[in-house]
Amino acid sequence: MTVIRRRGWEIPERLATPEHLVFDRRALLAGGASLLAMTPYAAQAQRVGDLANLPDPSADLYPAKRNEKYTIERPITAEKINTNYNNFYEFNSSKNVAAQAQKLPIRPWTVKIDGMVEKPIEIGIDELIRKMTLEERTYRHRCVEAWSMAIAWSGFPFAKLVEFAKPLGSAKFVRMETFMDPKVAPGQRQTWYPWPYVEGLTMAEATNELAFLATGAYGKPISKQQGAPLRLAVPWKYGFKSIKSIVRFSFTDKQPKGMWEKLQASEYGFWANVNPAVPHPRWSQATEEVIGTGERVPTQIFNGYGEYVAGLYKGLEKERLWA
Repeated sequence: MTVIRRRGWEIPERLATPEHLVFDRRALLAGGASLLAMTPYAAQAQRVGDLANLPDPSADLYPAKRNEKYTIERPITAEKINTNYNNFYEFNSSKNVAAQAQKLPIRPWTVKIDGMVEKPIEIGIDELIRKMTLEERTYRHRCVEAWSMAIAWSGFPFAKLVEFAKPLGSAKFVRMETFMDPKVAPGQRQTWYPWPYVEGLTMAEATNELAFLATGAYGKPISKQQGAPLRLAVPWKYGFKSIKSIVRFSFTDKQPKGMWEKLQASEYGFWANVNPAVPHPRWSQATEEVIGTGERVPTQIFNGYGEYVAGLYKGLEKERLWA
């Protein structure tokens, strides 16, 4: 039997920095802020490369100041319930994804902004977050499966990211893409899903005052099962539009096709606005179960946010505006 004795300076191959990170200068520079912010925490990891267990370096930004304009009449869903009842198909198709999601390393995390913009950019998540002014908003959310929650998000208006991106006047849509890493996300090994997860909004929707990019919830950084470190919250649309763990924003003149639309266009369309009068092909949308209460309540058109968003869809009556 051959016995391998390593010298003091040698490390196992599995702990070596991946070659593409060493030689890809653009990725290194773009993620530099995240790496620098992470450095003080590195010693807390159980071993070199155990990035999934590092504390969130943006924790000092929470709790964010509450924006009293965006409050609701319904009690906020308890954090314990909200963080243990999540759709995140990258990990599995049940609601019990919290344990698996902890394997997702969220630092370093680079966000790419490209397409029809003045200048494409890659930026570390912590640099991006610290360029924005965070606030807390309380939103209702309605799932196409006919259940609902109320959540206190922290983050910034999507319009601020659009302003930062400097899109060209010819851009009509924003296409968003989530992470792709089958090694930590077993659901992505299921080839019948068109990974990575993609969703899209019109420019008018993305810049509407309600469209929100969440980086936190319940007064602290957002949990991994909720879509850390960056997810979308669009409360007037069915929940599958609110893409999680975003790594890319592409500005385009072509309407994006989301993952669920690719899978079953007859049930899940691009617009996906909430309307109790339009049933899903397999169930009614007239009411919803408020998770954690056992109560069923009537569903409201645009999930009750019509005063903010109904005007976005004037002249589009021939479009299939409801999921």
